[in-house]
Amino acid sequence: MAQASKTAVLVAGSWGTAIASVLAENGRDVVLWSRNTEQVREINTNHRNRRFLSDAALSPNICATESMEEAVTGAEVVIIVSPSSAMREIAKQLNPFLHPDTLLVHATKGFEAGSLKRMSEVLADELPHYDANRIVVLSGPSHAEEVIKQCPTTVVVASIDKEAAEQAQDVLINSYFRVYTNPDVVGVEVGGALKNIIALGAGLSDGLGFGDNAKAALMTRGLAEIARLGTAMGANPLTFAGLAGIGDLVVTCTSKHSRNWRAGSLLAQGLSLDEVLQSMGMVVEGVKTTQAAYRLSERFGIAMPITTELHHVLFDGKEPRAAVEDLMGRGRTHEIEEVADSSQTPWFR
Repeated sequence: MAQASKTAVLVAGSWGTAIASVLAENGRDVVLWSRNTEQVREINTNHRNRRFLSDAALSPNICATESMEEAVTGAEVVIIVSPSSAMREIAKQLNPFLHPDTLLVHATKGFEAGSLKRMSEVLADELPHYDANRIVVLSGPSHAEEVIKQCPTTVVVASIDKEAAEQAQDVLINSYFRVYTNPDVVGVEVGGALKNIIALGAGLSDGLGFGDNAKAALMTRGLAEIARLGTAMGANPLTFAGLAGIGDLVVTCTSKHSRNWRAGSLLAQGLSLDEVLQSMGMVVEGVKTTQAAYRLSERFGIAMPITTELHHVLFDGKEPRAAVEDLMGRGRTHEIEEVADSSQTPWFR
């Protein structure tokens, strides 16, 4: 039986380190897994992770290891906080050591580039002996830079299995980190991924000096796109009015901590996409998510004009100002979509 207090966090980036700090504050023994030998040494010796959270002193209840087996064996909970591009490989490494009774949570916001699968679907592929219904998704408005300082933060955990979601809630919740549960895994994953696209757009808009009116419109119409695609994929539309939807959208589009906003702002200043990504030094999930969402919109036949224009800017060399002009010049339409069946929930066009 797993030890009651041990939790493994994979990997030791900024958000993984912040979650590890929440868990340590809750009295748990936390093992952070990293491939980087120097990072492991620094965490264990100096209780710092300077590359990602330079000012933060880490709890002595947090230790680091390069061994997946050491990190996971005996853990009651495993939380994966990796880039979406690394999820499948990490799941493959995890598979031999994951006990069926261990609670598995992921906090990654994105789609797999080739398959367009959500992260819980990728995990289900690579963990055939684990009950996929018990996988929990953690999402919501939560910058690592604020969580590590114990700023008040509210998030959501979603699972098909109510008991699994409530177990994750119990493990994570404390006086500054409030956790709600939600059964809508699809909606929470889609909302968390797609908001990064709109944050790129918000950074572009701000970088071009278009002002608050334009950004408010972008965020509102962006939420409509998120909800249209999400509901087509099977999500509950009400999820997008919650923490994983509008909550995460607001914080990512308006905060100095947002990598996606910063990337959009740099693009507006004339840098190429390669130059932006090189200067950031960290993963900007919104770039690959824009590619995935563009393909998903075609697959489901969903109109996503903001996503389409951002795709043209990122990958077709279109000028950001021209993309905004084309968005503003679209044909007239209604804001609220009418539905024939009054029992259905209407949403934005």
